[in-house]
Amino acid sequence: MKRLGIFSLALLMPLTAFAASPEDPVNRIMDVAKARWETNEGTTAGYFDNLDGDFSKNFAATYRENTKYPAYDEGDTPFDYDVITSSQDGCPLKDLTVSPTGDANDPAVVDVRFKLWTCAPDAESQGKVNELKFDVVTEGGKPVISDIHRLNEGKWDSLVAEMQDNIERGKNP
Repeated sequence: MKRLGIFSLALLMPLTAFAASPEDPVNRIMDVAKARWETNEGTTAGYFDNLDGDFSKNFAATYRENTKYPAYDEGDTPFDYDVITSSQDGCPLKDLTVSPTGDANDPAVVDVRFKLWTCAPDAESQGKVNELKFDVVTEGGKPVISDIHRLNEGKWDSLVAEMQDNIERGKNP
């Protein structure tokens, strides 16, 4: 009986070793951010290229509806800035950290911190730290991002709420 218990445990260990964590989709998005800010060529992947793989069904539906109202007449994106760095300019990302906070509730919260302005001429800008919070839920047995919050003037915003506001403005100009 004891051998069976050890054998059963040995079978389960590989499954838990490969279990997806809430940081997985966040790391993929931050890898895109790092690549985008490493080059000015504009050939890197977009944050929403894997919309159905990294984001919740609700987030994906809201984003798709939001794309009906692009920021520019000739564009296809609803944003006129980088939604991860909250900017249009910057430097390669430095001192990037991705870490879950609290317990693994659903949604789990994953904190991200990085420096965007390390190539700026002044020390104050170079030391500025951008902060994000990703809400990560489980859908279909895998973690997906349900919202992204950016710290802006001491308050946390919501990318989903921003997209919903944009949709309402687009429907009711």
